[in-house]
Amino acid sequence: MKEVLKVGVSGVRGVVGASFTPQLAASFAKAFGTYLGEGVVIVGRDTRPTGPMIEHAVVAGLQSVGCKPVMVGVVPTPSLLYLVRQEGARGGIMITASHNSVEWNALKFVDRRGMFLGPIHAEELFDIYHQQDFPFVAESDIRSAVVREEAVAPHFDKVTSYVDAAAIRGAGLRVAVDCCNGVGALYSRRFLEERLGCKVDALFDEPTGRFERDPEPLPENLAALSEATTRLGCAIGFAQDPDGDRLAVVDETGRPVGEEITVALAVRAVLAHHGKGPVAANLSSGQSVEAVARSFGCEVTRTQTGEIYVSETMLKIGAVVGGEHTGGIIIPAIHPCRDSFGGMAVILEMMALTGRTISDLCAEIPRYCLMKDKLSIGAQHAPGILRRLRREYEGHPMNFLDGLFIDFGDRWVHVRRSNTEPVLRIIAEAPTEEGSAALITEVRAKAEEGIVLPG
Repeated sequence: MKEVLKVGVSGVRGVVGASFTPQLAASFAKAFGTYLGEGVVIVGRDTRPTGPMIEHAVVAGLQSVGCKPVMVGVVPTPSLLYLVRQEGARGGIMITASHNSVEWNALKFVDRRGMFLGPIHAEELFDIYHQQDFPFVAESDIRSAVVREEAVAPHFDKVTSYVDAAAIRGAGLRVAVDCCNGVGALYSRRFLEERLGCKVDALFDEPTGRFERDPEPLPENLAALSEATTRLGCAIGFAQDPDGDRLAVVDETGRPVGEEITVALAVRAVLAHHGKGPVAANLSSGQSVEAVARSFGCEVTRTQTGEIYVSETMLKIGAVVGGEHTGGIIIPAIHPCRDSFGGMAVILEMMALTGRTISDLCAEIPRYCLMKDKLSIGAQHAPGILRRLRREYEGHPMNFLDGLFIDFGDRWVHVRRSNTEPVLRIIAEAPTEEGSAALITEVRAKAEEGIVLPG
């Protein structure tokens, strides 16, 4: 399974030295430069040890087709996205495999709006890549790469101006932050201390890219943050993934609140303190988001899983907040992308303005039990499994927007192919943990029955 190369709206990712190589990265960079046309392309990366190698390959590929690479080094993904739009660049490439383990790396392609390529434009890029017919420029037309310093400042300026930074400073909050030895190791302490006046205790804050916990900020991976938050008397704990676009929250008692509650907290913070409006979330997001939105008289529009689907929908309907069930908070007034820094800021602002603890704020959000599982499969098995499940549950309302979503009334299950891993994801939500677990077990068993092994 580790030999697989994942290609889609989440970019191109694979295991370095196996499916993902410098040659492949350079070739995709040539294709992207051809797709964009000559001009400035901003290139950033996370802290993975393979990042510099892939960065050199990407820069060479861009230069070969006449683009001018601007290298911003190690930056959060939302900072790169914001900078592309602010600088009027032709596009950008972020070198990161996000929550995948360290042996993975990836290219994420950014258009001139500072947003990832949608499915139609991504297909156009992949067609160019497969044709391998690139407009190489002569030596005299190769444009030198330049290095841009302090590339995060425009993004952080925007976040700081969006919230009531003075109120957060006045609250004097002590915050623990688990940076996962990713981009947050360079920026999170500085952002929270200098921009928001917090007292910060940082964990895993060496920018080595050697992850000392599983890089996906799930509750089961946050033991160190939970312990530090309670031991140090912090008002809240935050955890980021390696590229800084996803956020998890631990309350002052050390309890991880869960990714779906993290997004619901941000929805509440924005609707309460920045004005009401439409909300967008992907199909796998829990009912907590809808419950919070309804309490403000606001509607939630559901989308396919994948940041670009949520972002595009938000712009279309004029949404003020939303995101993905993985802790991907999106606030379009800052920038229409997942942003852990914007998420931290609005949650801290809500705490400062209300004077309440994070556990109290969470207690007011209706809580359901959302559980996740994944089934390692080859890509060829997914269509048959989904057809089988559709037949098994044909008596229930279904949604086919993204894989298969089955509505059981007070509970639901969503089965879909991952955009980032060679797995079939199974997400279920029910009023109780037992109900969610039973639904996961039942659907997984039926899915495994549908796998026909080759030979």
